[in-house]
Amino acid sequence: MSACIFCDISEGAVQTQMVYEDDRAVVFKDRNPAAPTHLLVVPRKHIPRVAESVEDDAGLLGHLQLVAGAVAKREGIKDFRLVTNNGRGAGQSVDHLHYHLLAGRRMNWPPG
Repeated sequence: MSACIFCDISEGAVQTQMVYEDDRAVVFKDRNPAAPTHLLVVPRKHIPRVAESVEDDAGLLGHLQLVAGAVAKREGIKDFRLVTNNGRGAGQSVDHLHYHLLAGRRMNWPPG
């Protein structure tokens, strides 16, 4: 077990409701959902937050968004919100880059 719960989940050391996985990303159900559908799209590579990604991560960041879209389509989700938080003040509670795929309810604007 590592110090990062998302690294442990992506390595299979912690069980969760996995929805999708490939060699670069995993998608699983959030344990504390903020919407009827609340999935987390997580890179297997540990990047603490989006602001700490580097140029070499560009392909991975794009892959995460493509995975989010493909999973939504596969799950029959037409309308969804894809969100990432950067830092505690923005609501990030796990220091591992991840996207929240939220759906199944009306999303208000502005958020937060």
